[in-house]
Amino acid sequence: MANLSYKHFTLGVEEEYMVIDPVTRELKSHQQRIVQEGQKVIKDKVKAEMHQAVVEVGTDICNDVDEAFMDVSTLRKTISGIAGDLGLWVGASGTHPFSHWESQLITEHARYDEIVNELQEAARSNLIFGLHVHVGMETREMAIHIANSARYFLPHIYALSTNSPFWEGRMTGYKSFRTKVFDKFPRTGIPDFFESIEAYDNYVKLLIKTNCIDNAKKIWWDLRVHPFFNTVEFRICDIPMTVQETISIAALFQGICAKLYKLRMQNLNFMMYSRALLNENKWRASRYGIDGSLIDFGKEGEVNTRVLLYELLDFIDDVVPHLGSRHAVNNVHKMMEQGTGADRQLKVFEESKNLVNVVDYIHDSFLSGL
Repeated sequence: MANLSYKHFTLGVEEEYMVIDPVTRELKSHQQRIVQEGQKVIKDKVKAEMHQAVVEVGTDICNDVDEAFMDVSTLRKTISGIAGDLGLWVGASGTHPFSHWESQLITEHARYDEIVNELQEAARSNLIFGLHVHVGMETREMAIHIANSARYFLPHIYALSTNSPFWEGRMTGYKSFRTKVFDKFPRTGIPDFFESIEAYDNYVKLLIKTNCIDNAKKIWWDLRVHPFFNTVEFRICDIPMTVQETISIAALFQGICAKLYKLRMQNLNFMMYSRALLNENKWRASRYGIDGSLIDFGKEGEVNTRVLLYELLDFIDDVVPHLGSRHAVNNVHKMMEQGTGADRQLKVFEESKNLVNVVDYIHDSFLSGL
């Protein structure tokens, strides 16, 4: 199998940042000024989101994790600098610790008007911040095969990304409350598996034909074969607090895709589990992060989540050298020692009993280590 090429497993990373008022620490509408100024420097790599307190950035197509790290670092530094010039802060957390969505402005744009008009309160309250990782694919046929199998690992990596323990000033009891907010949308969560790319395309065509959606981008699953690019897009994760965490998570998704590809090329396949079973693990991940246990469906028993993450590192170990991602994957050990963003937010809150301090911590961590 030495002749396998992993070059097509390129990476694209999209991050959503919160814009913060440095005085009140509340979310703050930037009236698209950050986007307008940002576009002068980083062109179309920055764009507006539905809520005006959100800025979305996306990298170029990156050949490996090092390029992705450079790109995300530049994006974070650029946006942070522009925000600073405008008297604003930025931060990365799946939810804001205490701001209320009712007081946040919606961006004026035909697409957002349409979504709010259709989804109403579910859309207006969708004040959350996520990470999307695109992994390049040779063909759409290979993409659907890899997406089907990769579903199994979504809860594991989601647990590692958990970074939204607070909602509207309350401790939610969840490590990631973000997905609980997003679950109000239709067509969310872990998808079913599809027999073929044709079956997936037919599903999309049926939804468009029956006016459920006007285009495939309104399928908001935790992972999807991208409607326009040759990528599998992983959408389950909270936005991580630091660049290092984002890149390690991207490296895991890339490694999983490469490993599943290698198995496929050896005529081997990974077990397929139903959405209903995988959702049990997703729920546990959102509630407990890496401190709980997930179900190992092969063994039909509960296993400590950290143990399963170590097993995942073993599973992808043989493809990591080909991807040049060893350092990013090894950082997962450190992430498990330090705790997820949610664990660290909760620690700051336990020590200070003050959510303003939590916002300060989120802001201070945004460029940590850069």
